[in-house]
Amino acid sequence: MTPRRLAALTPLQVRVLLAAAALSSSVSLVLELMLATQASYLLGDHALATGVVIGTFLAAMGLGAWLSQFLAAGPEPGFALLQWFLAVELALAPLCLLAPLALFALFRLGGPVWLGLVICTVLVGVLGGMEVPLLTRLLECGQQLRVALARVLALDYLGALVGALLFPLVLLPWLGLLPTAGLLALVPLASCVAIAAVFPVGRRWRSSIAVAFPVIALAGWGLVPLGDRIEDGLYDDPVVSRLQSRHQRIVLTRRRDDLRLFLDGQLQFSSLDEYRYHEALVHPAMALQGRPQRVLLLGAGDGLALREVLRWPAVRQVDVVELDPAMVRLAREQPFLRRLNGASLEDRRVRLLIGDAFERVRQLRGTYDVIIADFPDPATPPLARLYSVTFYGRLLRRLAPDGMLVTQASTPFFSPKVLASIQATLAELNLATKPYGVDVPSFGPWGFVLAHRGQPRPPRGVLPFQGRWIDQGQLDRLFPLSRDLALPPGERVLPNRLHRPVLADYQRQGRWREN
Repeated sequence: MTPRRLAALTPLQVRVLLAAAALSSSVSLVLELMLATQASYLLGDHALATGVVIGTFLAAMGLGAWLSQFLAAGPEPGFALLQWFLAVELALAPLCLLAPLALFALFRLGGPVWLGLVICTVLVGVLGGMEVPLLTRLLECGQQLRVALARVLALDYLGALVGALLFPLVLLPWLGLLPTAGLLALVPLASCVAIAAVFPVGRRWRSSIAVAFPVIALAGWGLVPLGDRIEDGLYDDPVVSRLQSRHQRIVLTRRRDDLRLFLDGQLQFSSLDEYRYHEALVHPAMALQGRPQRVLLLGAGDGLALREVLRWPAVRQVDVVELDPAMVRLAREQPFLRRLNGASLEDRRVRLLIGDAFERVRQLRGTYDVIIADFPDPATPPLARLYSVTFYGRLLRRLAPDGMLVTQASTPFFSPKVLASIQATLAELNLATKPYGVDVPSFGPWGFVLAHRGQPRPPRGVLPFQGRWIDQGQLDRLFPLSRDLALPPGERVLPNRLHRPVLADYQRQGRWREN
């Protein structure tokens, strides 16, 4: 008996299949970007998470393409191809819904998150790899192979581009991870509905689709509160605010008087002791300069370092460069945080500049008496560039001749190479450097590096007021850095450069030592 094939496809059927190809490619890529972002948030190693996801996804797509050759068996190969494609789409829907939730659950239970990431990526890649060959063979029913292959690949790549742009620009900042997962799960089902409507053979699947659609929609509706409950379990204290911006996951927790800020799961401050960190970051540079009138503050969108800067009566202007507008909105509107920062972002002397400091600094005009860099630890190359010779060179052009530059420098007890490398980086620009440290109970010993032009020893600074931690006595005793926080004698480090971001490696080595 001669196997039956599908009749020549109508233009409408072709358009539906091509649209399904584009949508499926978008969904697969968005899901992979979600998994990479989530793994970075949970595990802290963005470069490794991205590498694992991309490499595994591409390899799994190759495996799926190879497996697709075995999917057309049976007396009706043409009909079998379409049914296999519908089966792949139906399998992709629950995977979109459950994969991100599974990673959260694994992390909450202390399970193998990396293994879960690989398994989810393989499943998505295999399904995605099957779709292009299946669609190509379906379109071949009414077109030449070269035309069918060209059209499928063109729409597949276009869909990937749309997904790659939608995720960081729209889906992540507007919806967040888990709502995006719920929305994604509905897209393959919508493709199935369209295919079942224009192909007679699709009638066999209409009952399955009719059941799957409300089930997936209902599960997606319950995904966010379930995800919130899992996320709440990651923190010791109750969550009072959570935001997902384009750049990071922002979580505030509070228990009695202890307000804590977490960015991508990493503690940024505790209200019980943040004053020690921020007073140590701000006041030594301000005091050593003498009469700071114009100050540049990089990072610190929470307003806490700004609060300390504004305590100086000589200050006439503070330019604050912050990457994430969501962090600024939280600092202005969240009652507990606003009370902690003293509504510093509303001060008339403050000019807020939103953007990447690496580029925004080039657009600034004039010079500053004090420049304060309060960036996250340089754990990744994108963060390490904010501690590079190139970036410090840009800051130097904005530093007044008698100005002071200070940067946070991670924890020297666990990561002495980080602080030493920052010193070496500043020394490449012929700046004199002075490292110092302070104990912050939430973090342990914390380091800073102060830099200036001229003689190695800065003049003795005078503090015109007394803080909660810092006073004139503390300021006089601040230098030098204690011996146990300095790099061991004979051990050398490299300066941090854009083309060689050694600081990210030093930071990762420090975290390993800490654990």
